[in-house]
Formats: sequence, structure tokens, C-alpha cells
Amino acid sequence: MYGFINTCLKSLVIDKFGEETWNKLRAEAGVEDTFMTYEVYKDEITMRLVAEACRLLDVEASVVLRLFGEYFFEFCKRSGYDHMLRTLGANLFEFMENLDALHGYLSLSYKEMNAPSFRVEKNSDGTMLLHYYSDRRGLCHIVPGIIGAVAKDFFSSRIEMEVVNQMEEVERTGKKEHVVFLITLRPAFSEKMCSRNTASPPQRVQASGCRHGAARTNKQEVEILKQIKKHTGAWRNHWETVRSLVQLGKGKLLRGFEPVYPDELCIDLKTFCNAFPFHIVFDEELRVRQAGVTVQKIVPGLQTMGIQLDQYFTILHPEVTFTIASIRKFINSHFVLQTRRDMMPECWKETPMLELRGQMLWMASLHCMLYQASPLLRSLQELEERRMYLSDIAPHDATRHLILLNQQRLAEMELSSQLERKKEQLRQLSQHLEQEKQKTENLLYAMLPKHVANQLKEGKRVEAGEFKECTILFSDVVTFTNICSQCEPIQIVFMLNSMYLRFDRLTTVHNVYKVETIGDAYMVVGGVPIPVSSHAERVANFALGMIMAAKEVTNPVTGGPIQIRVGLHSGPVLAGVVGEKMPRYCLFGDTVNTASRMESHGLPDQIHLSPTVYHALREKGFQLEERGEIEVKGKGRMRTYFLLKNLRATYSEIMGRCTREAGSGQESVHAGLDCSAELPSFRPSLQPIQSSDRRPTVAMRYGDSLTDDKPLAPFTEDLPSAKTLTGKSRDSESYGSLHSGNRSEVEPFELNQDTVRRRPDGAEPPPTALSKKHVCSRLCVVS
Repeated sequence: MYGFINTCLKSLVIDKFGEETWNKLRAEAGVEDTFMTYEVYKDEITMRLVAEACRLLDVEASVVLRLFGEYFFEFCKRSGYDHMLRTLGANLFEFMENLDALHGYLSLSYKEMNAPSFRVEKNSDGTMLLHYYSDRRGLCHIVPGIIGAVAKDFFSSRIEMEVVNQMEEVERTGKKEHVVFLITLRPAFSEKMCSRNTASPPQRVQASGCRHGAARTNKQEVEILKQIKKHTGAWRNHWETVRSLVQLGKGKLLRGFEPVYPDELCIDLKTFCNAFPFHIVFDEELRVRQAGVTVQKIVPGLQTMGIQLDQYFTILHPEVTFTIASIRKFINSHFVLQTRRDMMPECWKETPMLELRGQMLWMASLHCMLYQASPLLRSLQELEERRMYLSDIAPHDATRHLILLNQQRLAEMELSSQLERKKEQLRQLSQHLEQEKQKTENLLYAMLPKHVANQLKEGKRVEAGEFKECTILFSDVVTFTNICSQCEPIQIVFMLNSMYLRFDRLTTVHNVYKVETIGDAYMVVGGVPIPVSSHAERVANFALGMIMAAKEVTNPVTGGPIQIRVGLHSGPVLAGVVGEKMPRYCLFGDTVNTASRMESHGLPDQIHLSPTVYHALREKGFQLEERGEIEVKGKGRMRTYFLLKNLRATYSEIMGRCTREAGSGQESVHAGLDCSAELPSFRPSLQPIQSSDRRPTVAMRYGDSLTDDKPLAPFTEDLPSAKTLTGKSRDSESYGSLHSGNRSEVEPFELNQDTVRRRPDGAEPPPTALSKKHVCSRLCVVS
């Protein structure tokens, strides 16, 4: 089928059921989204679409096909065929009688069109029998939809169609499915007038009849019409009024016209054969009795009178056997005859065969059939290929003009096809560009906070902001220098990549922001760039997860798990973008320096806490241990602490994995550093893990997280404001998510205005003054 049919089906689904249904339908059927109007597609594509539509909508195929038939008629009207269809016939019978002629005309443009064939018969009771022939089985239910829409729109009538027979005719050689429809015509005025309670006298008469029942016979409706005409002579059918105005001769009406025939034919045979150069007369035995001059020139065998016509020609349309009985049965159809190659002269052996299209006329008095035809040519190229000229066609024959007009139409169609192909290419390029743009944005959002990246893309200046509370984490690998001196560089890369991929996953679980990686050092901050009240809890749980995840990474020197040191500190920072060519989101303040000191003065596989972090976590369900006072470089004596475990969270919750059900409750292993014997066993490997972990990531819940178990929508609530360096407040909603918008597993936060400056338990945070020396965190990426 041509793409026009599939485009109509796509338009139907989108108009009636929405574009989402179409996308689902074509995905299930495995077909493309766009169809070229003048391109031929396999019938299986349309059949698959219909079958999937029936399955998705849970309806029978007959319902879908009938709906498609009704929509196809409207789609053809919108596509520019309205005027052509309206002029096809004065009534429904004439319309259906000329459907084959319409398909024959369209075949000039759609060369590969394999249209169905129609034959209509009138019955004595006013009903009609419509014969439908098609190579495609199972599509006959489209016909009632099309014919019903035509009757309603063009002829203001309502019809009822039912299948009375379904068979295969022996006369037909090509069309395999033959369905016979019984058509009963119902005037549309019955419905229109029954819908009105009060109307003019003609309408009241009809309404009275409708109240007695809708199932009136044709005879009763005729009686009603007579009553209407009796009440008023001004109420008439539109065509009746037009015909009454047309008069011929001496006052005779058109409906009473009778032709006058001469006593003898006033034209000689030579003139007739020249005037109609492609006509053929043959008898009941298919013997040629007469032929036009041009057809004799092309097929010299026709000059021998009495030869069998079926020896030189085959019938292409309608696909019936070459007998007088079959031809008379389809006498109202146009016939296309093609010359036989084996009977043509030698000069025609390599050229395309001549096709004739015309009308069959039965001459009962002579018991002969007249085939009045013209050459079937679509373009000047086809005319040249058959070694013919315009002069071979009679001057009165419209085929001359049709060839020239169709030549121009074919050129316009080719241009239209090129435009459609270019449009589809642009659509695909635009779609591909959008995908690449999304990849670029995801990469950008992985390097900078989303709100910063968006402002930089828009060419805006990103102002630095002050955050009153945040928690910063630093970590490094124990004896990393010794490992580097004893291993190959590629082993170091594998080890760091394996470790950092696990750490990156944990940032998603606890929704903390990864600031930088410098060699073996890993820096994370909670509460920046989105202020949250649970920043210390999040970073603490992240630190516990880091210790657990590090046990999964192998030390290439010892073969055992690597060891890391972790240090945490809470306090105020300034955050902003530094640089233009390679902009970085940096943190400034003494808090950064103190957190780094906590890491450097820590112990292997221990989480070292400053006093501010200790005060923030001591009533949050964490097991803490005092280390005592130690000398801290640049800080003097400080009382520090160790974080041992989270008494309220399990290992799976800390690691962001699905909780295993054991009996009636969840696993009870607390996430901490002293329960390694109860943790799952890990098999060390030098191979880095894949960035797309097969295990689902489950975000851990906090007091300022949403509580819905379903995938969370992007954050839209108003966030607390953060003061900029200039002292002006700016709504923190512009900060957006910590990560790319594609990460649906990241949980947004729901805060009030007090969470920036107060702890969740209401206590004031420990006083931490900014020193005169501010440390800027450097950023680099280890790949």
C-alpha cells in the first residue's frame, strides 16, 4: 500500500485516541513513525497496525476497519480530493458505478496502486447490490464505513449495509476476495424532521409519522412525501428544483427527453476508423470484425479480419476471463487491454507493451462488442518508449491533454516526495541532535550543579553564595604513595575507578554533592548547593557507606581490601564558580581546611569527626566514640571523635540496595564499622565495576525527604534563601537538583526557612567563626 493509507491510519489514531496511543501502537507493531505519501510499503505493515489497534482497544477488526473507512473519506476530502469525489456521480448508485474509473485515473499518479474493484446492481425493490473484489483478504469492512460516509455527506441519505454473500467468482482471474453487500437507502429527512417537535406543516406531518414508530416501510415513506408535497408546493428536493428549470426543445423537461436516431449511419467506414484510431469490434466468438487505423499499425495482426482478439490481447482490468459473458457482466467497468509480447512484431520485443483503456459497448442487433479505447499513457516518457507520437492520438481524444497535464503532475509529485524525504531527514536529524544535546547536558550537570550549568549556558554571571551550615567530607587511600610505587599505572587507574564508581553511587543514595577528586582524595559536601537540615546525617551515612564500599575494592599490592581514612567537619562556607575557560564550582572557608585536617589526622578504616559534627550527630542514632585531644596542624589542640555505626539504619539502607525480607522483618545488621563479620562476603577483583550498576539504587530516607514510595518527581517546592556576597538574598529554588535531571532515584527535599540556620532538634549549632585564612578547594577529575 502507498504511504497515504498508513498516514491516514496514523492520523486517525492520533485524532481519536491521542499521540501517546499512536506511539504505543507503532512500537508494539514495530513500524516507523513517518510514512512517505508516494512511497509503497508492504501490506504487512498496515495489517500489523490494524491487528495491534484491535488488541490495544479490545475491539473486533470489523469495528476498527469501519471506523477507518469513515475517517478515510474525511481524510481524502482534507487531502484535496473533495471536489473530485463530489463530481463522481449525481446519486449514490452513479458514485459507486464510477469508483473503478476514479481508481483508474489515480493509477496515473500512483503507478503501483492495487485498488479494489466495484460492481453495483439495482434491485426492483430499490435496494442495491455492491460487489467488492480485492486481492487483500479481511479488509471488506472498510467499505461500509466509506459508502456510509459518502451517502451521508454528499447525498444526505442514511444507508444500511450488510454482507449477503462472500465467495470467489470463476470469471475473475486476479481478485481473490468477492464480497456482496446489500445496500438499503433511507432518506435523511426522516431523521432530521423527527428530531423537531414543532415545525412547519411538512415537518409536523413527518413528526406525526415518527411518533408511531421508526420502522416504517418504503411505501409509508412515499405516502408521507406525497402529503408533504400536498401541503406545500414550495418544499422540494434540491435536484428536483434544478431539473424543473432545465427545458429542451419545445418545453420538454429533461426527465422526459427521448433521443432521435437517424435512419442510417451518416459516416463511412474509412472516416470512422480514422476518427477512432484505437477502436475494436469483435463478435461473440471474439473474432475481430473491425479495428482503428492506429491500433492496426501497432498490432499488424489485426489487419487480418476474423482472427481471435484474445490471441493478441489480455485483459488487465477488470481481472476476468476473456469471454463475452464475463465482459458483459462487467460492462459498466472500464477495461484495460494489453498486447501480448509473443504476438508483437520484432521491433516491439524490447519495448513496453501497449495498454488500451476504454469502454465496452454491446451491440445487440449485430451481436458484436465495440471496444472504444485510447492508449493508456502516463507521461511523455512512456509515449517515447512505445515509439508513439501525439499525432497518433485523435485530436478530439483528451488523452493528449491528459499526458501533458500528468507530466506536470508527476514532476510536482516528485518534488513533493523530495520535500517529504527532506522533512523526514530534518526530523531525524533534529531528534538525533536533541539526544546529543541531552548527553552533553548530562555530562555538564555531572561536572557542575544544575543551576550553575544553566546560568553559564545562558551567559549569566554566577554569584557566590554563603551557606551558614554544611558538612564537608574528605577521604584518601592509606599508603597510596607506596601502592603507586609498586604497581603499574593501569592498576592504579583500575583501583581508583572501581572505588570512585562505588562512591559516586552512594552520592545518589544520600543526595550529597561530589565536589572533587584529587588523586586518591575524594571530597563531598552536604547542604550545598541545596541547603538541608540533615546535611550532617547524610554525610555521616555516606562515610559509613564509603568504608563498606572500600572493602569491595582490591589493593593491587597486598591482594586484600584497600583502606581509607575519612574526615568530617561542619561549618559555614562560601560557594561559587571560579574561572571561565574551565569553570569549577569551588568551596571557600576555614571549614574546608578543618575537614581536610580531620582526614589527614585520621586512622585507617576510621571516620574522624570534628566537635561540630559530633554535636550534630550525638542525638541522631549514631554510635560515636571519643578519641580525645590531639594536636591538629594549624588548629592547635582539638577534641575529636570517631563514628562507629548507625544504630537505626541497616547495611542495605546505607548502601542503597533493596532490603532483603527475612521472616517477618527486615535484616537487622546495623551499618557500622564493627560488624564486618556480619557483612556479605566480597570477592576482590582488579576489574572496575560498570558505571551502570545492575542493582537498583534506593535513596535513603531522611527527615527532610519526601515519604512517597513511588518514583519522585523533580523538586518544585520553594527552598530557603541563601545570602550572596553582596548581602542580597536569592531564592534557593534556582539551585535545582544536585544531579542531572535524568536521575529519578534522587530524592528532593522539603524544607522550611529555619533549616539553614537551625539544627533539626531546635538547638543552635556550635559556634564556628570564619578565620582570616580561607581555603579554596581545588577540583580535578581522575579518569
